[in-house]
Amino acid sequence: MFGRLGLTAFGGPAAHIAAMEDEIVTRRQWISRDDFADLVGASNLIPGPNSTELAIHIGYRRAGWPGLIAAGVSFIVPAVVLVWALAIAYVHGGSRMNAPAILAGLQPVVLAVVVQALWRLRASLVRSRWAALVAAASVVAVLAGVSEITVLVLALLASLVMARVTLRHDADTNHHPLAALGAVAVTSMSAPTSVAMSAPAVFLSFAKIGSVLFGSGYVLLTFLRGEFVLRHAVLTDAQLLDAIAVGQVTPGPVFAAATFVGYLIAGHAGAAAATAGIFLPAFVGVALTAPYVARLRDSRRWSLALDGVNAASLALMASVVLVMARHIAPDPVALAILSGATAVLVFTRIGSGWVLLAGACVGPLRALL
Repeated sequence: MFGRLGLTAFGGPAAHIAAMEDEIVTRRQWISRDDFADLVGASNLIPGPNSTELAIHIGYRRAGWPGLIAAGVSFIVPAVVLVWALAIAYVHGGSRMNAPAILAGLQPVVLAVVVQALWRLRASLVRSRWAALVAAASVVAVLAGVSEITVLVLALLASLVMARVTLRHDADTNHHPLAALGAVAVTSMSAPTSVAMSAPAVFLSFAKIGSVLFGSGYVLLTFLRGEFVLRHAVLTDAQLLDAIAVGQVTPGPVFAAATFVGYLIAGHAGAAAATAGIFLPAFVGVALTAPYVARLRDSRRWSLALDGVNAASLALMASVVLVMARHIAPDPVALAILSGATAVLVFTRIGSGWVLLAGACVGPLRALL
């Protein structure tokens, strides 16, 4: 069942969650709507791809540990196989299929999709003055050169302190399973990195990203740029946008773009390493928190603290749009595509899939002219 969803679920995390709700709650009645809402909330409280984590949570609720693994793998594999095949075609057959022209039209549309996500998420992710302050500080920090992981960890720690001050009379003082994930995040800040991007180095980089990435799959763009464009210089901005575009136009989790990036960096071994690295933390996070979903939901302290993390995630998305829009600004056609696609996505009901398809058509037409 999750394999079919992974093969047919287009439209990003929100669409995936809606499809799961229809299949799991309405049609199959495996769990109640309230339980489903609890699992959605629990997925938002841990780093990683939300819709994938929701699938893993449902698998655990339905069939224990075997269900946890089966649901997650089934949902991920179809997207990974498709993206892997497209990566091979991109590298070995790009000139014959006019991939550069197609992707040149897609790149500004991908940024427009991120802008649409920012517009839709702004109210739900910045819900207080504190969250707005965290978001503003995070944008400034990223534009000043502070790493994305450091920004997220500092946002989490500062928000925990603020939550403790605000809720100092709260009775919830028990050890929380998310503390283990916080330790992973802090450790990842000082983890050594390798200049040569071998398959093990690719795995470690993606595992680090998957361990601290909160928010939607679009935040992945920020982390990939910081790690592989700026830090290791093994990708260009254009290749990164191509990878995100492929992850967006294929069904299943957008995080499957990691497979594309891994293949560009280190071939088949890199694709396998990137896929394992980006998704492994999701399985670990759900395994740690699944038995404590009720406590996650009831902890006001962690809810307030993670409001700060969500605000920082939104800021990371905004900062990468600002930086990458600057790169396409000298190209008036690309800038026009970005502006037009943003207007269509924000002010109409036309889906992102249709707009991405239009962008893919504009690129070759522009090349012909």
